[in-house]
Amino acid sequence: MAERPQVKPPIGVFDSGVGGLSILQALRAELPHENFIYVADSGFAPYGERDQGFVLARARAITRQLLRQPELAIQALVIACNTATAAAIQQLRQDHPELPIIGVEPALRPAITLSQTGRIGVMATRGTLDSRKFKALLDGLAPLAHFICQPCDGLADAIERNDTARINALSMQYTRAMGRFGSEPGDVDTLVLGCTHYPFASQILQAQVGPRVHLVDTGEPVARQTRRMLTSPSLESRPGECRLFSTGDPATLQVAAKRWLGLDIQAQRLPG
Repeated sequence: MAERPQVKPPIGVFDSGVGGLSILQALRAELPHENFIYVADSGFAPYGERDQGFVLARARAITRQLLRQPELAIQALVIACNTATAAAIQQLRQDHPELPIIGVEPALRPAITLSQTGRIGVMATRGTLDSRKFKALLDGLAPLAHFICQPCDGLADAIERNDTARINALSMQYTRAMGRFGSEPGDVDTLVLGCTHYPFASQILQAQVGPRVHLVDTGEPVARQTRRMLTSPSLESRPGECRLFSTGDPATLQVAAKRWLGLDIQAQRLPG
């Protein structure tokens, strides 16, 4: 792997695949002068239907790579994956107490402030919904709203593959399972996108649930929290740089970054 000089250590961002690009997009908007490294762990995806031990092992392996290789050394880490955050963030913070580590979680609190009917849908992976972290969050907020939680097996993978027909079919299946959407009493009027892949299907989802339903994701809150946790934000005036790595096929990540973020960058292979 060729070494490239960096004015300042980058912020590491990782996900099981390309879904975390939605978080990278928000980070670059909030911190335009920072450098970023994005890692898609596509060689070991999907995380959402794996057990927590497997996800934790992958999160630790990627974090070690980002810290130990001089050309990759990071100043902070963003876990751009709900499933990996739930399974690994506590252990990673214990492993690396000196490193600012920011995770993501389904945006239940923002959804409560938006909902008028008090009925909120939550689309997420099975791994996220079954995690202790999510259940604790849900239990704490349950008195404030009624949450309809829907595991969405296969949806992240369909988005990863840009399989529009399958995205449409699965989105329709899962939104229908949550009941009636709308703005009338008893309707689900707010939908939480509880996986970082799902914002890339937001146009399809919005068309299916109707224009009056709020879609809520976690990109902007995560970006603001990252800014707060940086020990020394960049003073550079030039735009920051991005580097893309994948443990699977780099071409998949490269195409997704160009399609969704407008980044024309060559992705590189990161050994698993």
